[in-house]
Amino acid sequence: MTVEPLIKHVSENVPLSNWEADLIRQLFVFTRFQKNTVLVKENTVTQKLYFLNKGFIRTSCLENGEETTTHIAGNNTFITGFKSFATGTVAEETLKCVTDCEVFYITKTDYDLLYQKSENWRRFCKGVYEKYLIITQQRTKDILTLSAEKHYLKLVSDQPELIQNLPIQHIASYIGIKPESLSRIRKKISS
Repeated sequence: MTVEPLIKHVSENVPLSNWEADLIRQLFVFTRFQKNTVLVKENTVTQKLYFLNKGFIRTSCLENGEETTTHIAGNNTFITGFKSFATGTVAEETLKCVTDCEVFYITKTDYDLLYQKSENWRRFCKGVYEKYLIITQQRTKDILTLSAEKHYLKLVSDQPELIQNLPIQHIASYIGIKPESLSRIRKKISS
């Protein structure tokens, strides 16, 4: 598969010159991962940025022996251990494919090269970072202010593809509750 879906995604946000598009084609690599493939392991330095063309990838961290879902990425999104990728420190999270996935990835070295050479790539990245900051801020607000039921209903309304494609334990963890509690909420809503 060619990187044209990625080129299209970037071009929808910023104009790309032909040489910038060619540079992206040279530096990004397409691959497929099977369900349950670990892309980033906690306590390792993240060396790749992934553009998820198809599938779902879950970010989780282990705290006191319990795994907590901190982020779920779907089609046409970027994902990595962002702090580790940006700073070269060890990742505090694990990234794992929840479904079979098709991704384009770029190494940190190539990302830095692309960032240095392409003004439009820098503009695109700025937009991506701003989007993720807004999403993270809204998610934090939701966790702190919404009841579990309202949080679930918002997820059903805003991101139905997550409900349709992820196991209940990941959805429950993502909204900060146990699977049994989510089962009760779902039962209450359906009655």
